[in-house]
Amino acid sequence: MTQFPGNDKTPAASDRFVRSHLKMRHLILLVELGRHASIVNAAKAARLTQPAASRLINDLEHVLGVRLFERMARGVVATSSGKMLIRRAGVVLAEMNAAHLEIAQTLYGVGGKVTVGSVLTPATGVLANAIKLFKSRFTRTNVVVDLSTSQAMVERLLDGQLDIVLGRILDTEHVPLLRFEPISDESHSIIVRPGHPLLDEPGLNLVRLAEQSWIVPPAGSILRDRLSARFLAEGLDPPGETVETLAIPLVVSLLASTDMVVALPEAMVQGQLDAGQLAVLSFDLGLRMDAYGIVTRRDHVLSPGAEALLEALRETVAAGAPQRPMSIR
Repeated sequence: MTQFPGNDKTPAASDRFVRSHLKMRHLILLVELGRHASIVNAAKAARLTQPAASRLINDLEHVLGVRLFERMARGVVATSSGKMLIRRAGVVLAEMNAAHLEIAQTLYGVGGKVTVGSVLTPATGVLANAIKLFKSRFTRTNVVVDLSTSQAMVERLLDGQLDIVLGRILDTEHVPLLRFEPISDESHSIIVRPGHPLLDEPGLNLVRLAEQSWIVPPAGSILRDRLSARFLAEGLDPPGETVETLAIPLVVSLLASTDMVVALPEAMVQGQLDAGQLAVLSFDLGLRMDAYGIVTRRDHVLSPGAEALLEALRETVAAGAPQRPMSIR
């Protein structure tokens, strides 16, 4: 039987693969293949000819002893091994880019950059206060904040595109790769405009709520899933008339001017509730979210700026900074 180099699983073989076979152009091409799913387009993005790109992939497959891509009529599809290599290649390139930025900061005094992803709850409370603390210490370091769902941001964290995530770990297979420091959980109420017809309706139930027009987070978020499950558990279809958004200003505007309803923590719109601009229905949905927290990559060395922001986050959480919960994810 032919013995491929990739059939040797010893640590020495892995070291030989990295030192003798793996080149920077392999990493660049892998990342571009992950983006484009086409050898032609990936080769162009990596500044290679198509034959050269094909040879590089064939070389990797021979050395590793596994198929990385399935060739299709309209492009290529990464196998499970290919997906692993693409993700790791992205991490390596992200680390080299981070190293370049750190060197530039040291040599030329250029401010570094910290990228953090967050669900809405900590973004409007913990993160905002932590950034204030961080910027009081590191005025020349830029902070880039991405608001999205936990699952999407954890993927970007593992790919090296984010330094820190404030959210939840939803995929158990990622647990060994991540470090999680819990912050808080939250409950949700149904928020409406003052004078909403349901405010004075006796015996309010899920049947009536299912008939309403709802503001909901995007499909795939845990709040959306649990809200749908709440209706399905009672034999009801989830609300069919919806507006999907994560933008709280738009949510508040829609609530104030329509009979739409939304499920979110009261503290998120406490100012509007206190001012009588919004109201809470006296109906318990029974929705609670899992604890969100600070998520970082295990065994990964953060840049000095990212480490400083992480410390500011920890200090803010320890100090019990006021939070306005709203973790749509």
